[in-house]
Amino acid sequence: MSITIREELEARHVLISNEAYSLALASAKENSLDLLESLIESEAVPKDVACHLWSNRLGRAYVNPLSTIISNEAIASLPIEIARKGNVMPLYVVEDGLTVAMPDPDDEVLVRRLAAISGKQISPVFCLSNEVRDAIELHYSTDQSVQELIAQLERSQGTILAKLNPEDLEGMGGSESIIGLCNAILYLAIKERASDIHIEPLESHTNIRFRVDGRLQEVFQIASALHAPLNSRIKIVSDLNISESRFPQDGRFSIPLGAESVSFRVSVIPSIYGEKIVLRILALTGKKDFQSLDQMFISQTILEPFKEVIRSPNGMVFVTGPTGSGKSTTLYAALHEINTPDVNICTIEDPIEARMDGVIQSQVNAKIDLNFSTLLRSLLRQDPDVMLVGEIRDFETAKIATEAALTGHLVFSTLHTNNAIQAVVRLIELGIEPYMVAPSILAVMAQRLAARICVNCKQAYMPERDVLGRYFNDCESAHLPFLYHGVGCGHCRQTGYFGRIAFHELALITEEMRTLISANSSDHQLGVAARRAGYRPLRYDALKKALLGFTTLEEIESKTATEWILDEN
Repeated sequence: MSITIREELEARHVLISNEAYSLALASAKENSLDLLESLIESEAVPKDVACHLWSNRLGRAYVNPLSTIISNEAIASLPIEIARKGNVMPLYVVEDGLTVAMPDPDDEVLVRRLAAISGKQISPVFCLSNEVRDAIELHYSTDQSVQELIAQLERSQGTILAKLNPEDLEGMGGSESIIGLCNAILYLAIKERASDIHIEPLESHTNIRFRVDGRLQEVFQIASALHAPLNSRIKIVSDLNISESRFPQDGRFSIPLGAESVSFRVSVIPSIYGEKIVLRILALTGKKDFQSLDQMFISQTILEPFKEVIRSPNGMVFVTGPTGSGKSTTLYAALHEINTPDVNICTIEDPIEARMDGVIQSQVNAKIDLNFSTLLRSLLRQDPDVMLVGEIRDFETAKIATEAALTGHLVFSTLHTNNAIQAVVRLIELGIEPYMVAPSILAVMAQRLAARICVNCKQAYMPERDVLGRYFNDCESAHLPFLYHGVGCGHCRQTGYFGRIAFHELALITEEMRTLISANSSDHQLGVAARRAGYRPLRYDALKKALLGFTTLEEIESKTATEWILDEN
């Protein structure tokens, strides 16, 4: 008798309860992929262990189509109808061979059909069933496919929609066609790396825009009649009141993506032509591959002192910047840097954007009055070494955090200020006495995110001398610097940008600055003292990265303010 899945898992030191195994067996046969997928879905077995087990049984490689690079040539080799019907995902083409991910790579009949359709030799690899389904929806989604879906919906439903009253239109949110349109838009946004989706009702139509690399791009226009059912669909999945259109509403929902899910934060507000919807696309739920500080293109003159500061035994470290400037990413990277078994790290967040192993994470809940200050007060009784307070918004939270920093704890947090120096003044404005602020703050890092030049279409150019003169002091030299821009290509949707790059400034709090803080000095005086200690403003770092070919002068102009050198006398 062949060894069972349970016996093989136990041999790998993965123990499954009788209840969990019996529940999985109720809907799947013993020693089947369905059984293994059921165990993964119930979280009884780690996905990587299960996939490694099954790939060994098959003697086939395991490839996750949701985390590998998939070529356009491969997708063009198989129509979406064939991919859906066969539950297969083409991955890449090498010479005359097409690698295809499928749950049953030993299905010889299906492999022969795929070879006949594609005209290529098929090299099958193993993947999970739900990974194939979600990969098809994600990678086959294009502007053209969604536009065709919109046109088809407007043609087939146009007459009906025109005759329906607003209540009936809202009721269509559960129809299969509207669900399909909504899902297509969401998957395309994920594929295009959008951070936000804007659905904006106008007088004659509704605009759908994606924010990609920090820049809003108009993607689709849909008939006004489709706005109400689309709005209703998003409210339904977000657990919002579909009959309420007079007041703003906020909600959340997730959609599956293989064994994980993508979370969306939803904001709905009334406007003159209907309700505007903005969906913020958050990180993959359960994603654990955090960026390290070394991977974030932080200038060495800022990175090395920042690494030293975050290893301090006590004090406060702030990261400042506007919403969406990557503050949480930097703080997660800092925690990841110091996350060792001998350090007790606790966080208070709103919301928890990613889960970290070895870190105790708590989320505020305004509905039950569980706010930052309440959680922070309780957290201090949990014997923490390091604490992350998602944001300091009020006097009480600021006071508790400052006292914690003065009593032997290292506290990380964020503030909404324009630059690093203003964070010190902001704490005092919240009501914290200067004599408490001065000894508690160790450093403040400010940052902005800008669009990064597309590497596929990047070109060097020589700017006009008067343009350079606005940014660089010495423009009379014979050796003027080259700068770079993207000319636009299919890879970057003709924008010239692909990805993000961060600009940073770091203000280390020196003894001279502590004396000025205690005397309640202005941010101008603090800035002069900071410059004497090596502080340089955001634009200084931004220009360095433009010279290195990471971004453009246009992005620098839109993301950083002009800061003239202060008189140090």
